[in-house]
Amino acid sequence: MAKKLATGENDTRLRGARWWTQVGWKHVFAVLMIVYCVFPILYVLSASLNPNGTLTGSNRLFSAITGKHFADLMNTDFPNWMLNSFIVSSITAIGTVIMGAAAAYAFSRFRFKGRRGGLTALLIIQMFPQMLAFIAIFLLALTLGEIFPFLGIGSRLQLIMIYLGGALGANTFLMYGFFNTIPQELDEAAKIDGATHAQIFWGIIMRLVTPILAVVGLLSFVGTYGEFILAKLVLARPENYTLAVGLYVWGSDERNAPWSLFAAGAVLAAIPIILLFMYLQKYIVAGLTAGGVKG
Repeated sequence: MAKKLATGENDTRLRGARWWTQVGWKHVFAVLMIVYCVFPILYVLSASLNPNGTLTGSNRLFSAITGKHFADLMNTDFPNWMLNSFIVSSITAIGTVIMGAAAAYAFSRFRFKGRRGGLTALLIIQMFPQMLAFIAIFLLALTLGEIFPFLGIGSRLQLIMIYLGGALGANTFLMYGFFNTIPQELDEAAKIDGATHAQIFWGIIMRLVTPILAVVGLLSFVGTYGEFILAKLVLARPENYTLAVGLYVWGSDERNAPWSLFAAGAVLAAIPIILLFMYLQKYIVAGLTAGGVKG
């Protein structure tokens, strides 16, 4: 009997041309995509370790290796750029999570006039990138700087406020779907025990929606970490640049660009994002899929 079952299982396996048409081509496509994605990373890493300091001399990957370029980065504005990027991205991510969670909780739990219109407005607003209004943002930043100097051009706080101004929209919709998966019976039970809306929100709901908070925080951090247009518009002095702006300035001179420092800086700039993705990867799938279960 066991032999018969084993034979039956073998007969159901895909073989030959049938295996290639249904399964095999997927493996080939996956290998090609891995090579396509990994090669630029290896090229930049090789350029950062190349003692010649040029990109043309890096066609032969890892033909020569030196760590001098990474040491030279410490004598430039690169540490300040990385610190600025961490400060701006971290504060923006935290603010985005809090604002988005508060808005999603209100839309999910309360029934008020204008609720449907507000959701529709957020859906329409998120269709237009914030950078489309960069001229109006620049004029507003100049005017605001005349009234409040600490919010003038070159202020990291002003850049954070600009980012937070466009923090709602997609993030609220993403959280709204996830909040709807939390049974409202939990809220009602807490109200019977005398809990306020603030206690329910911070003590119960926020602990149950950790996956979506992690996803929104991650997306916000990555988005602002590599954002260029608004950062270039607001941050005027080189010492206040973020990584995206500073590395662009290095690479903008086609003839005299310090490509070795640029490549080394790009490698170091990518490490925090990789580590953050690895740390939060267990939340990513749950956070992005659970919101579509219940509308």
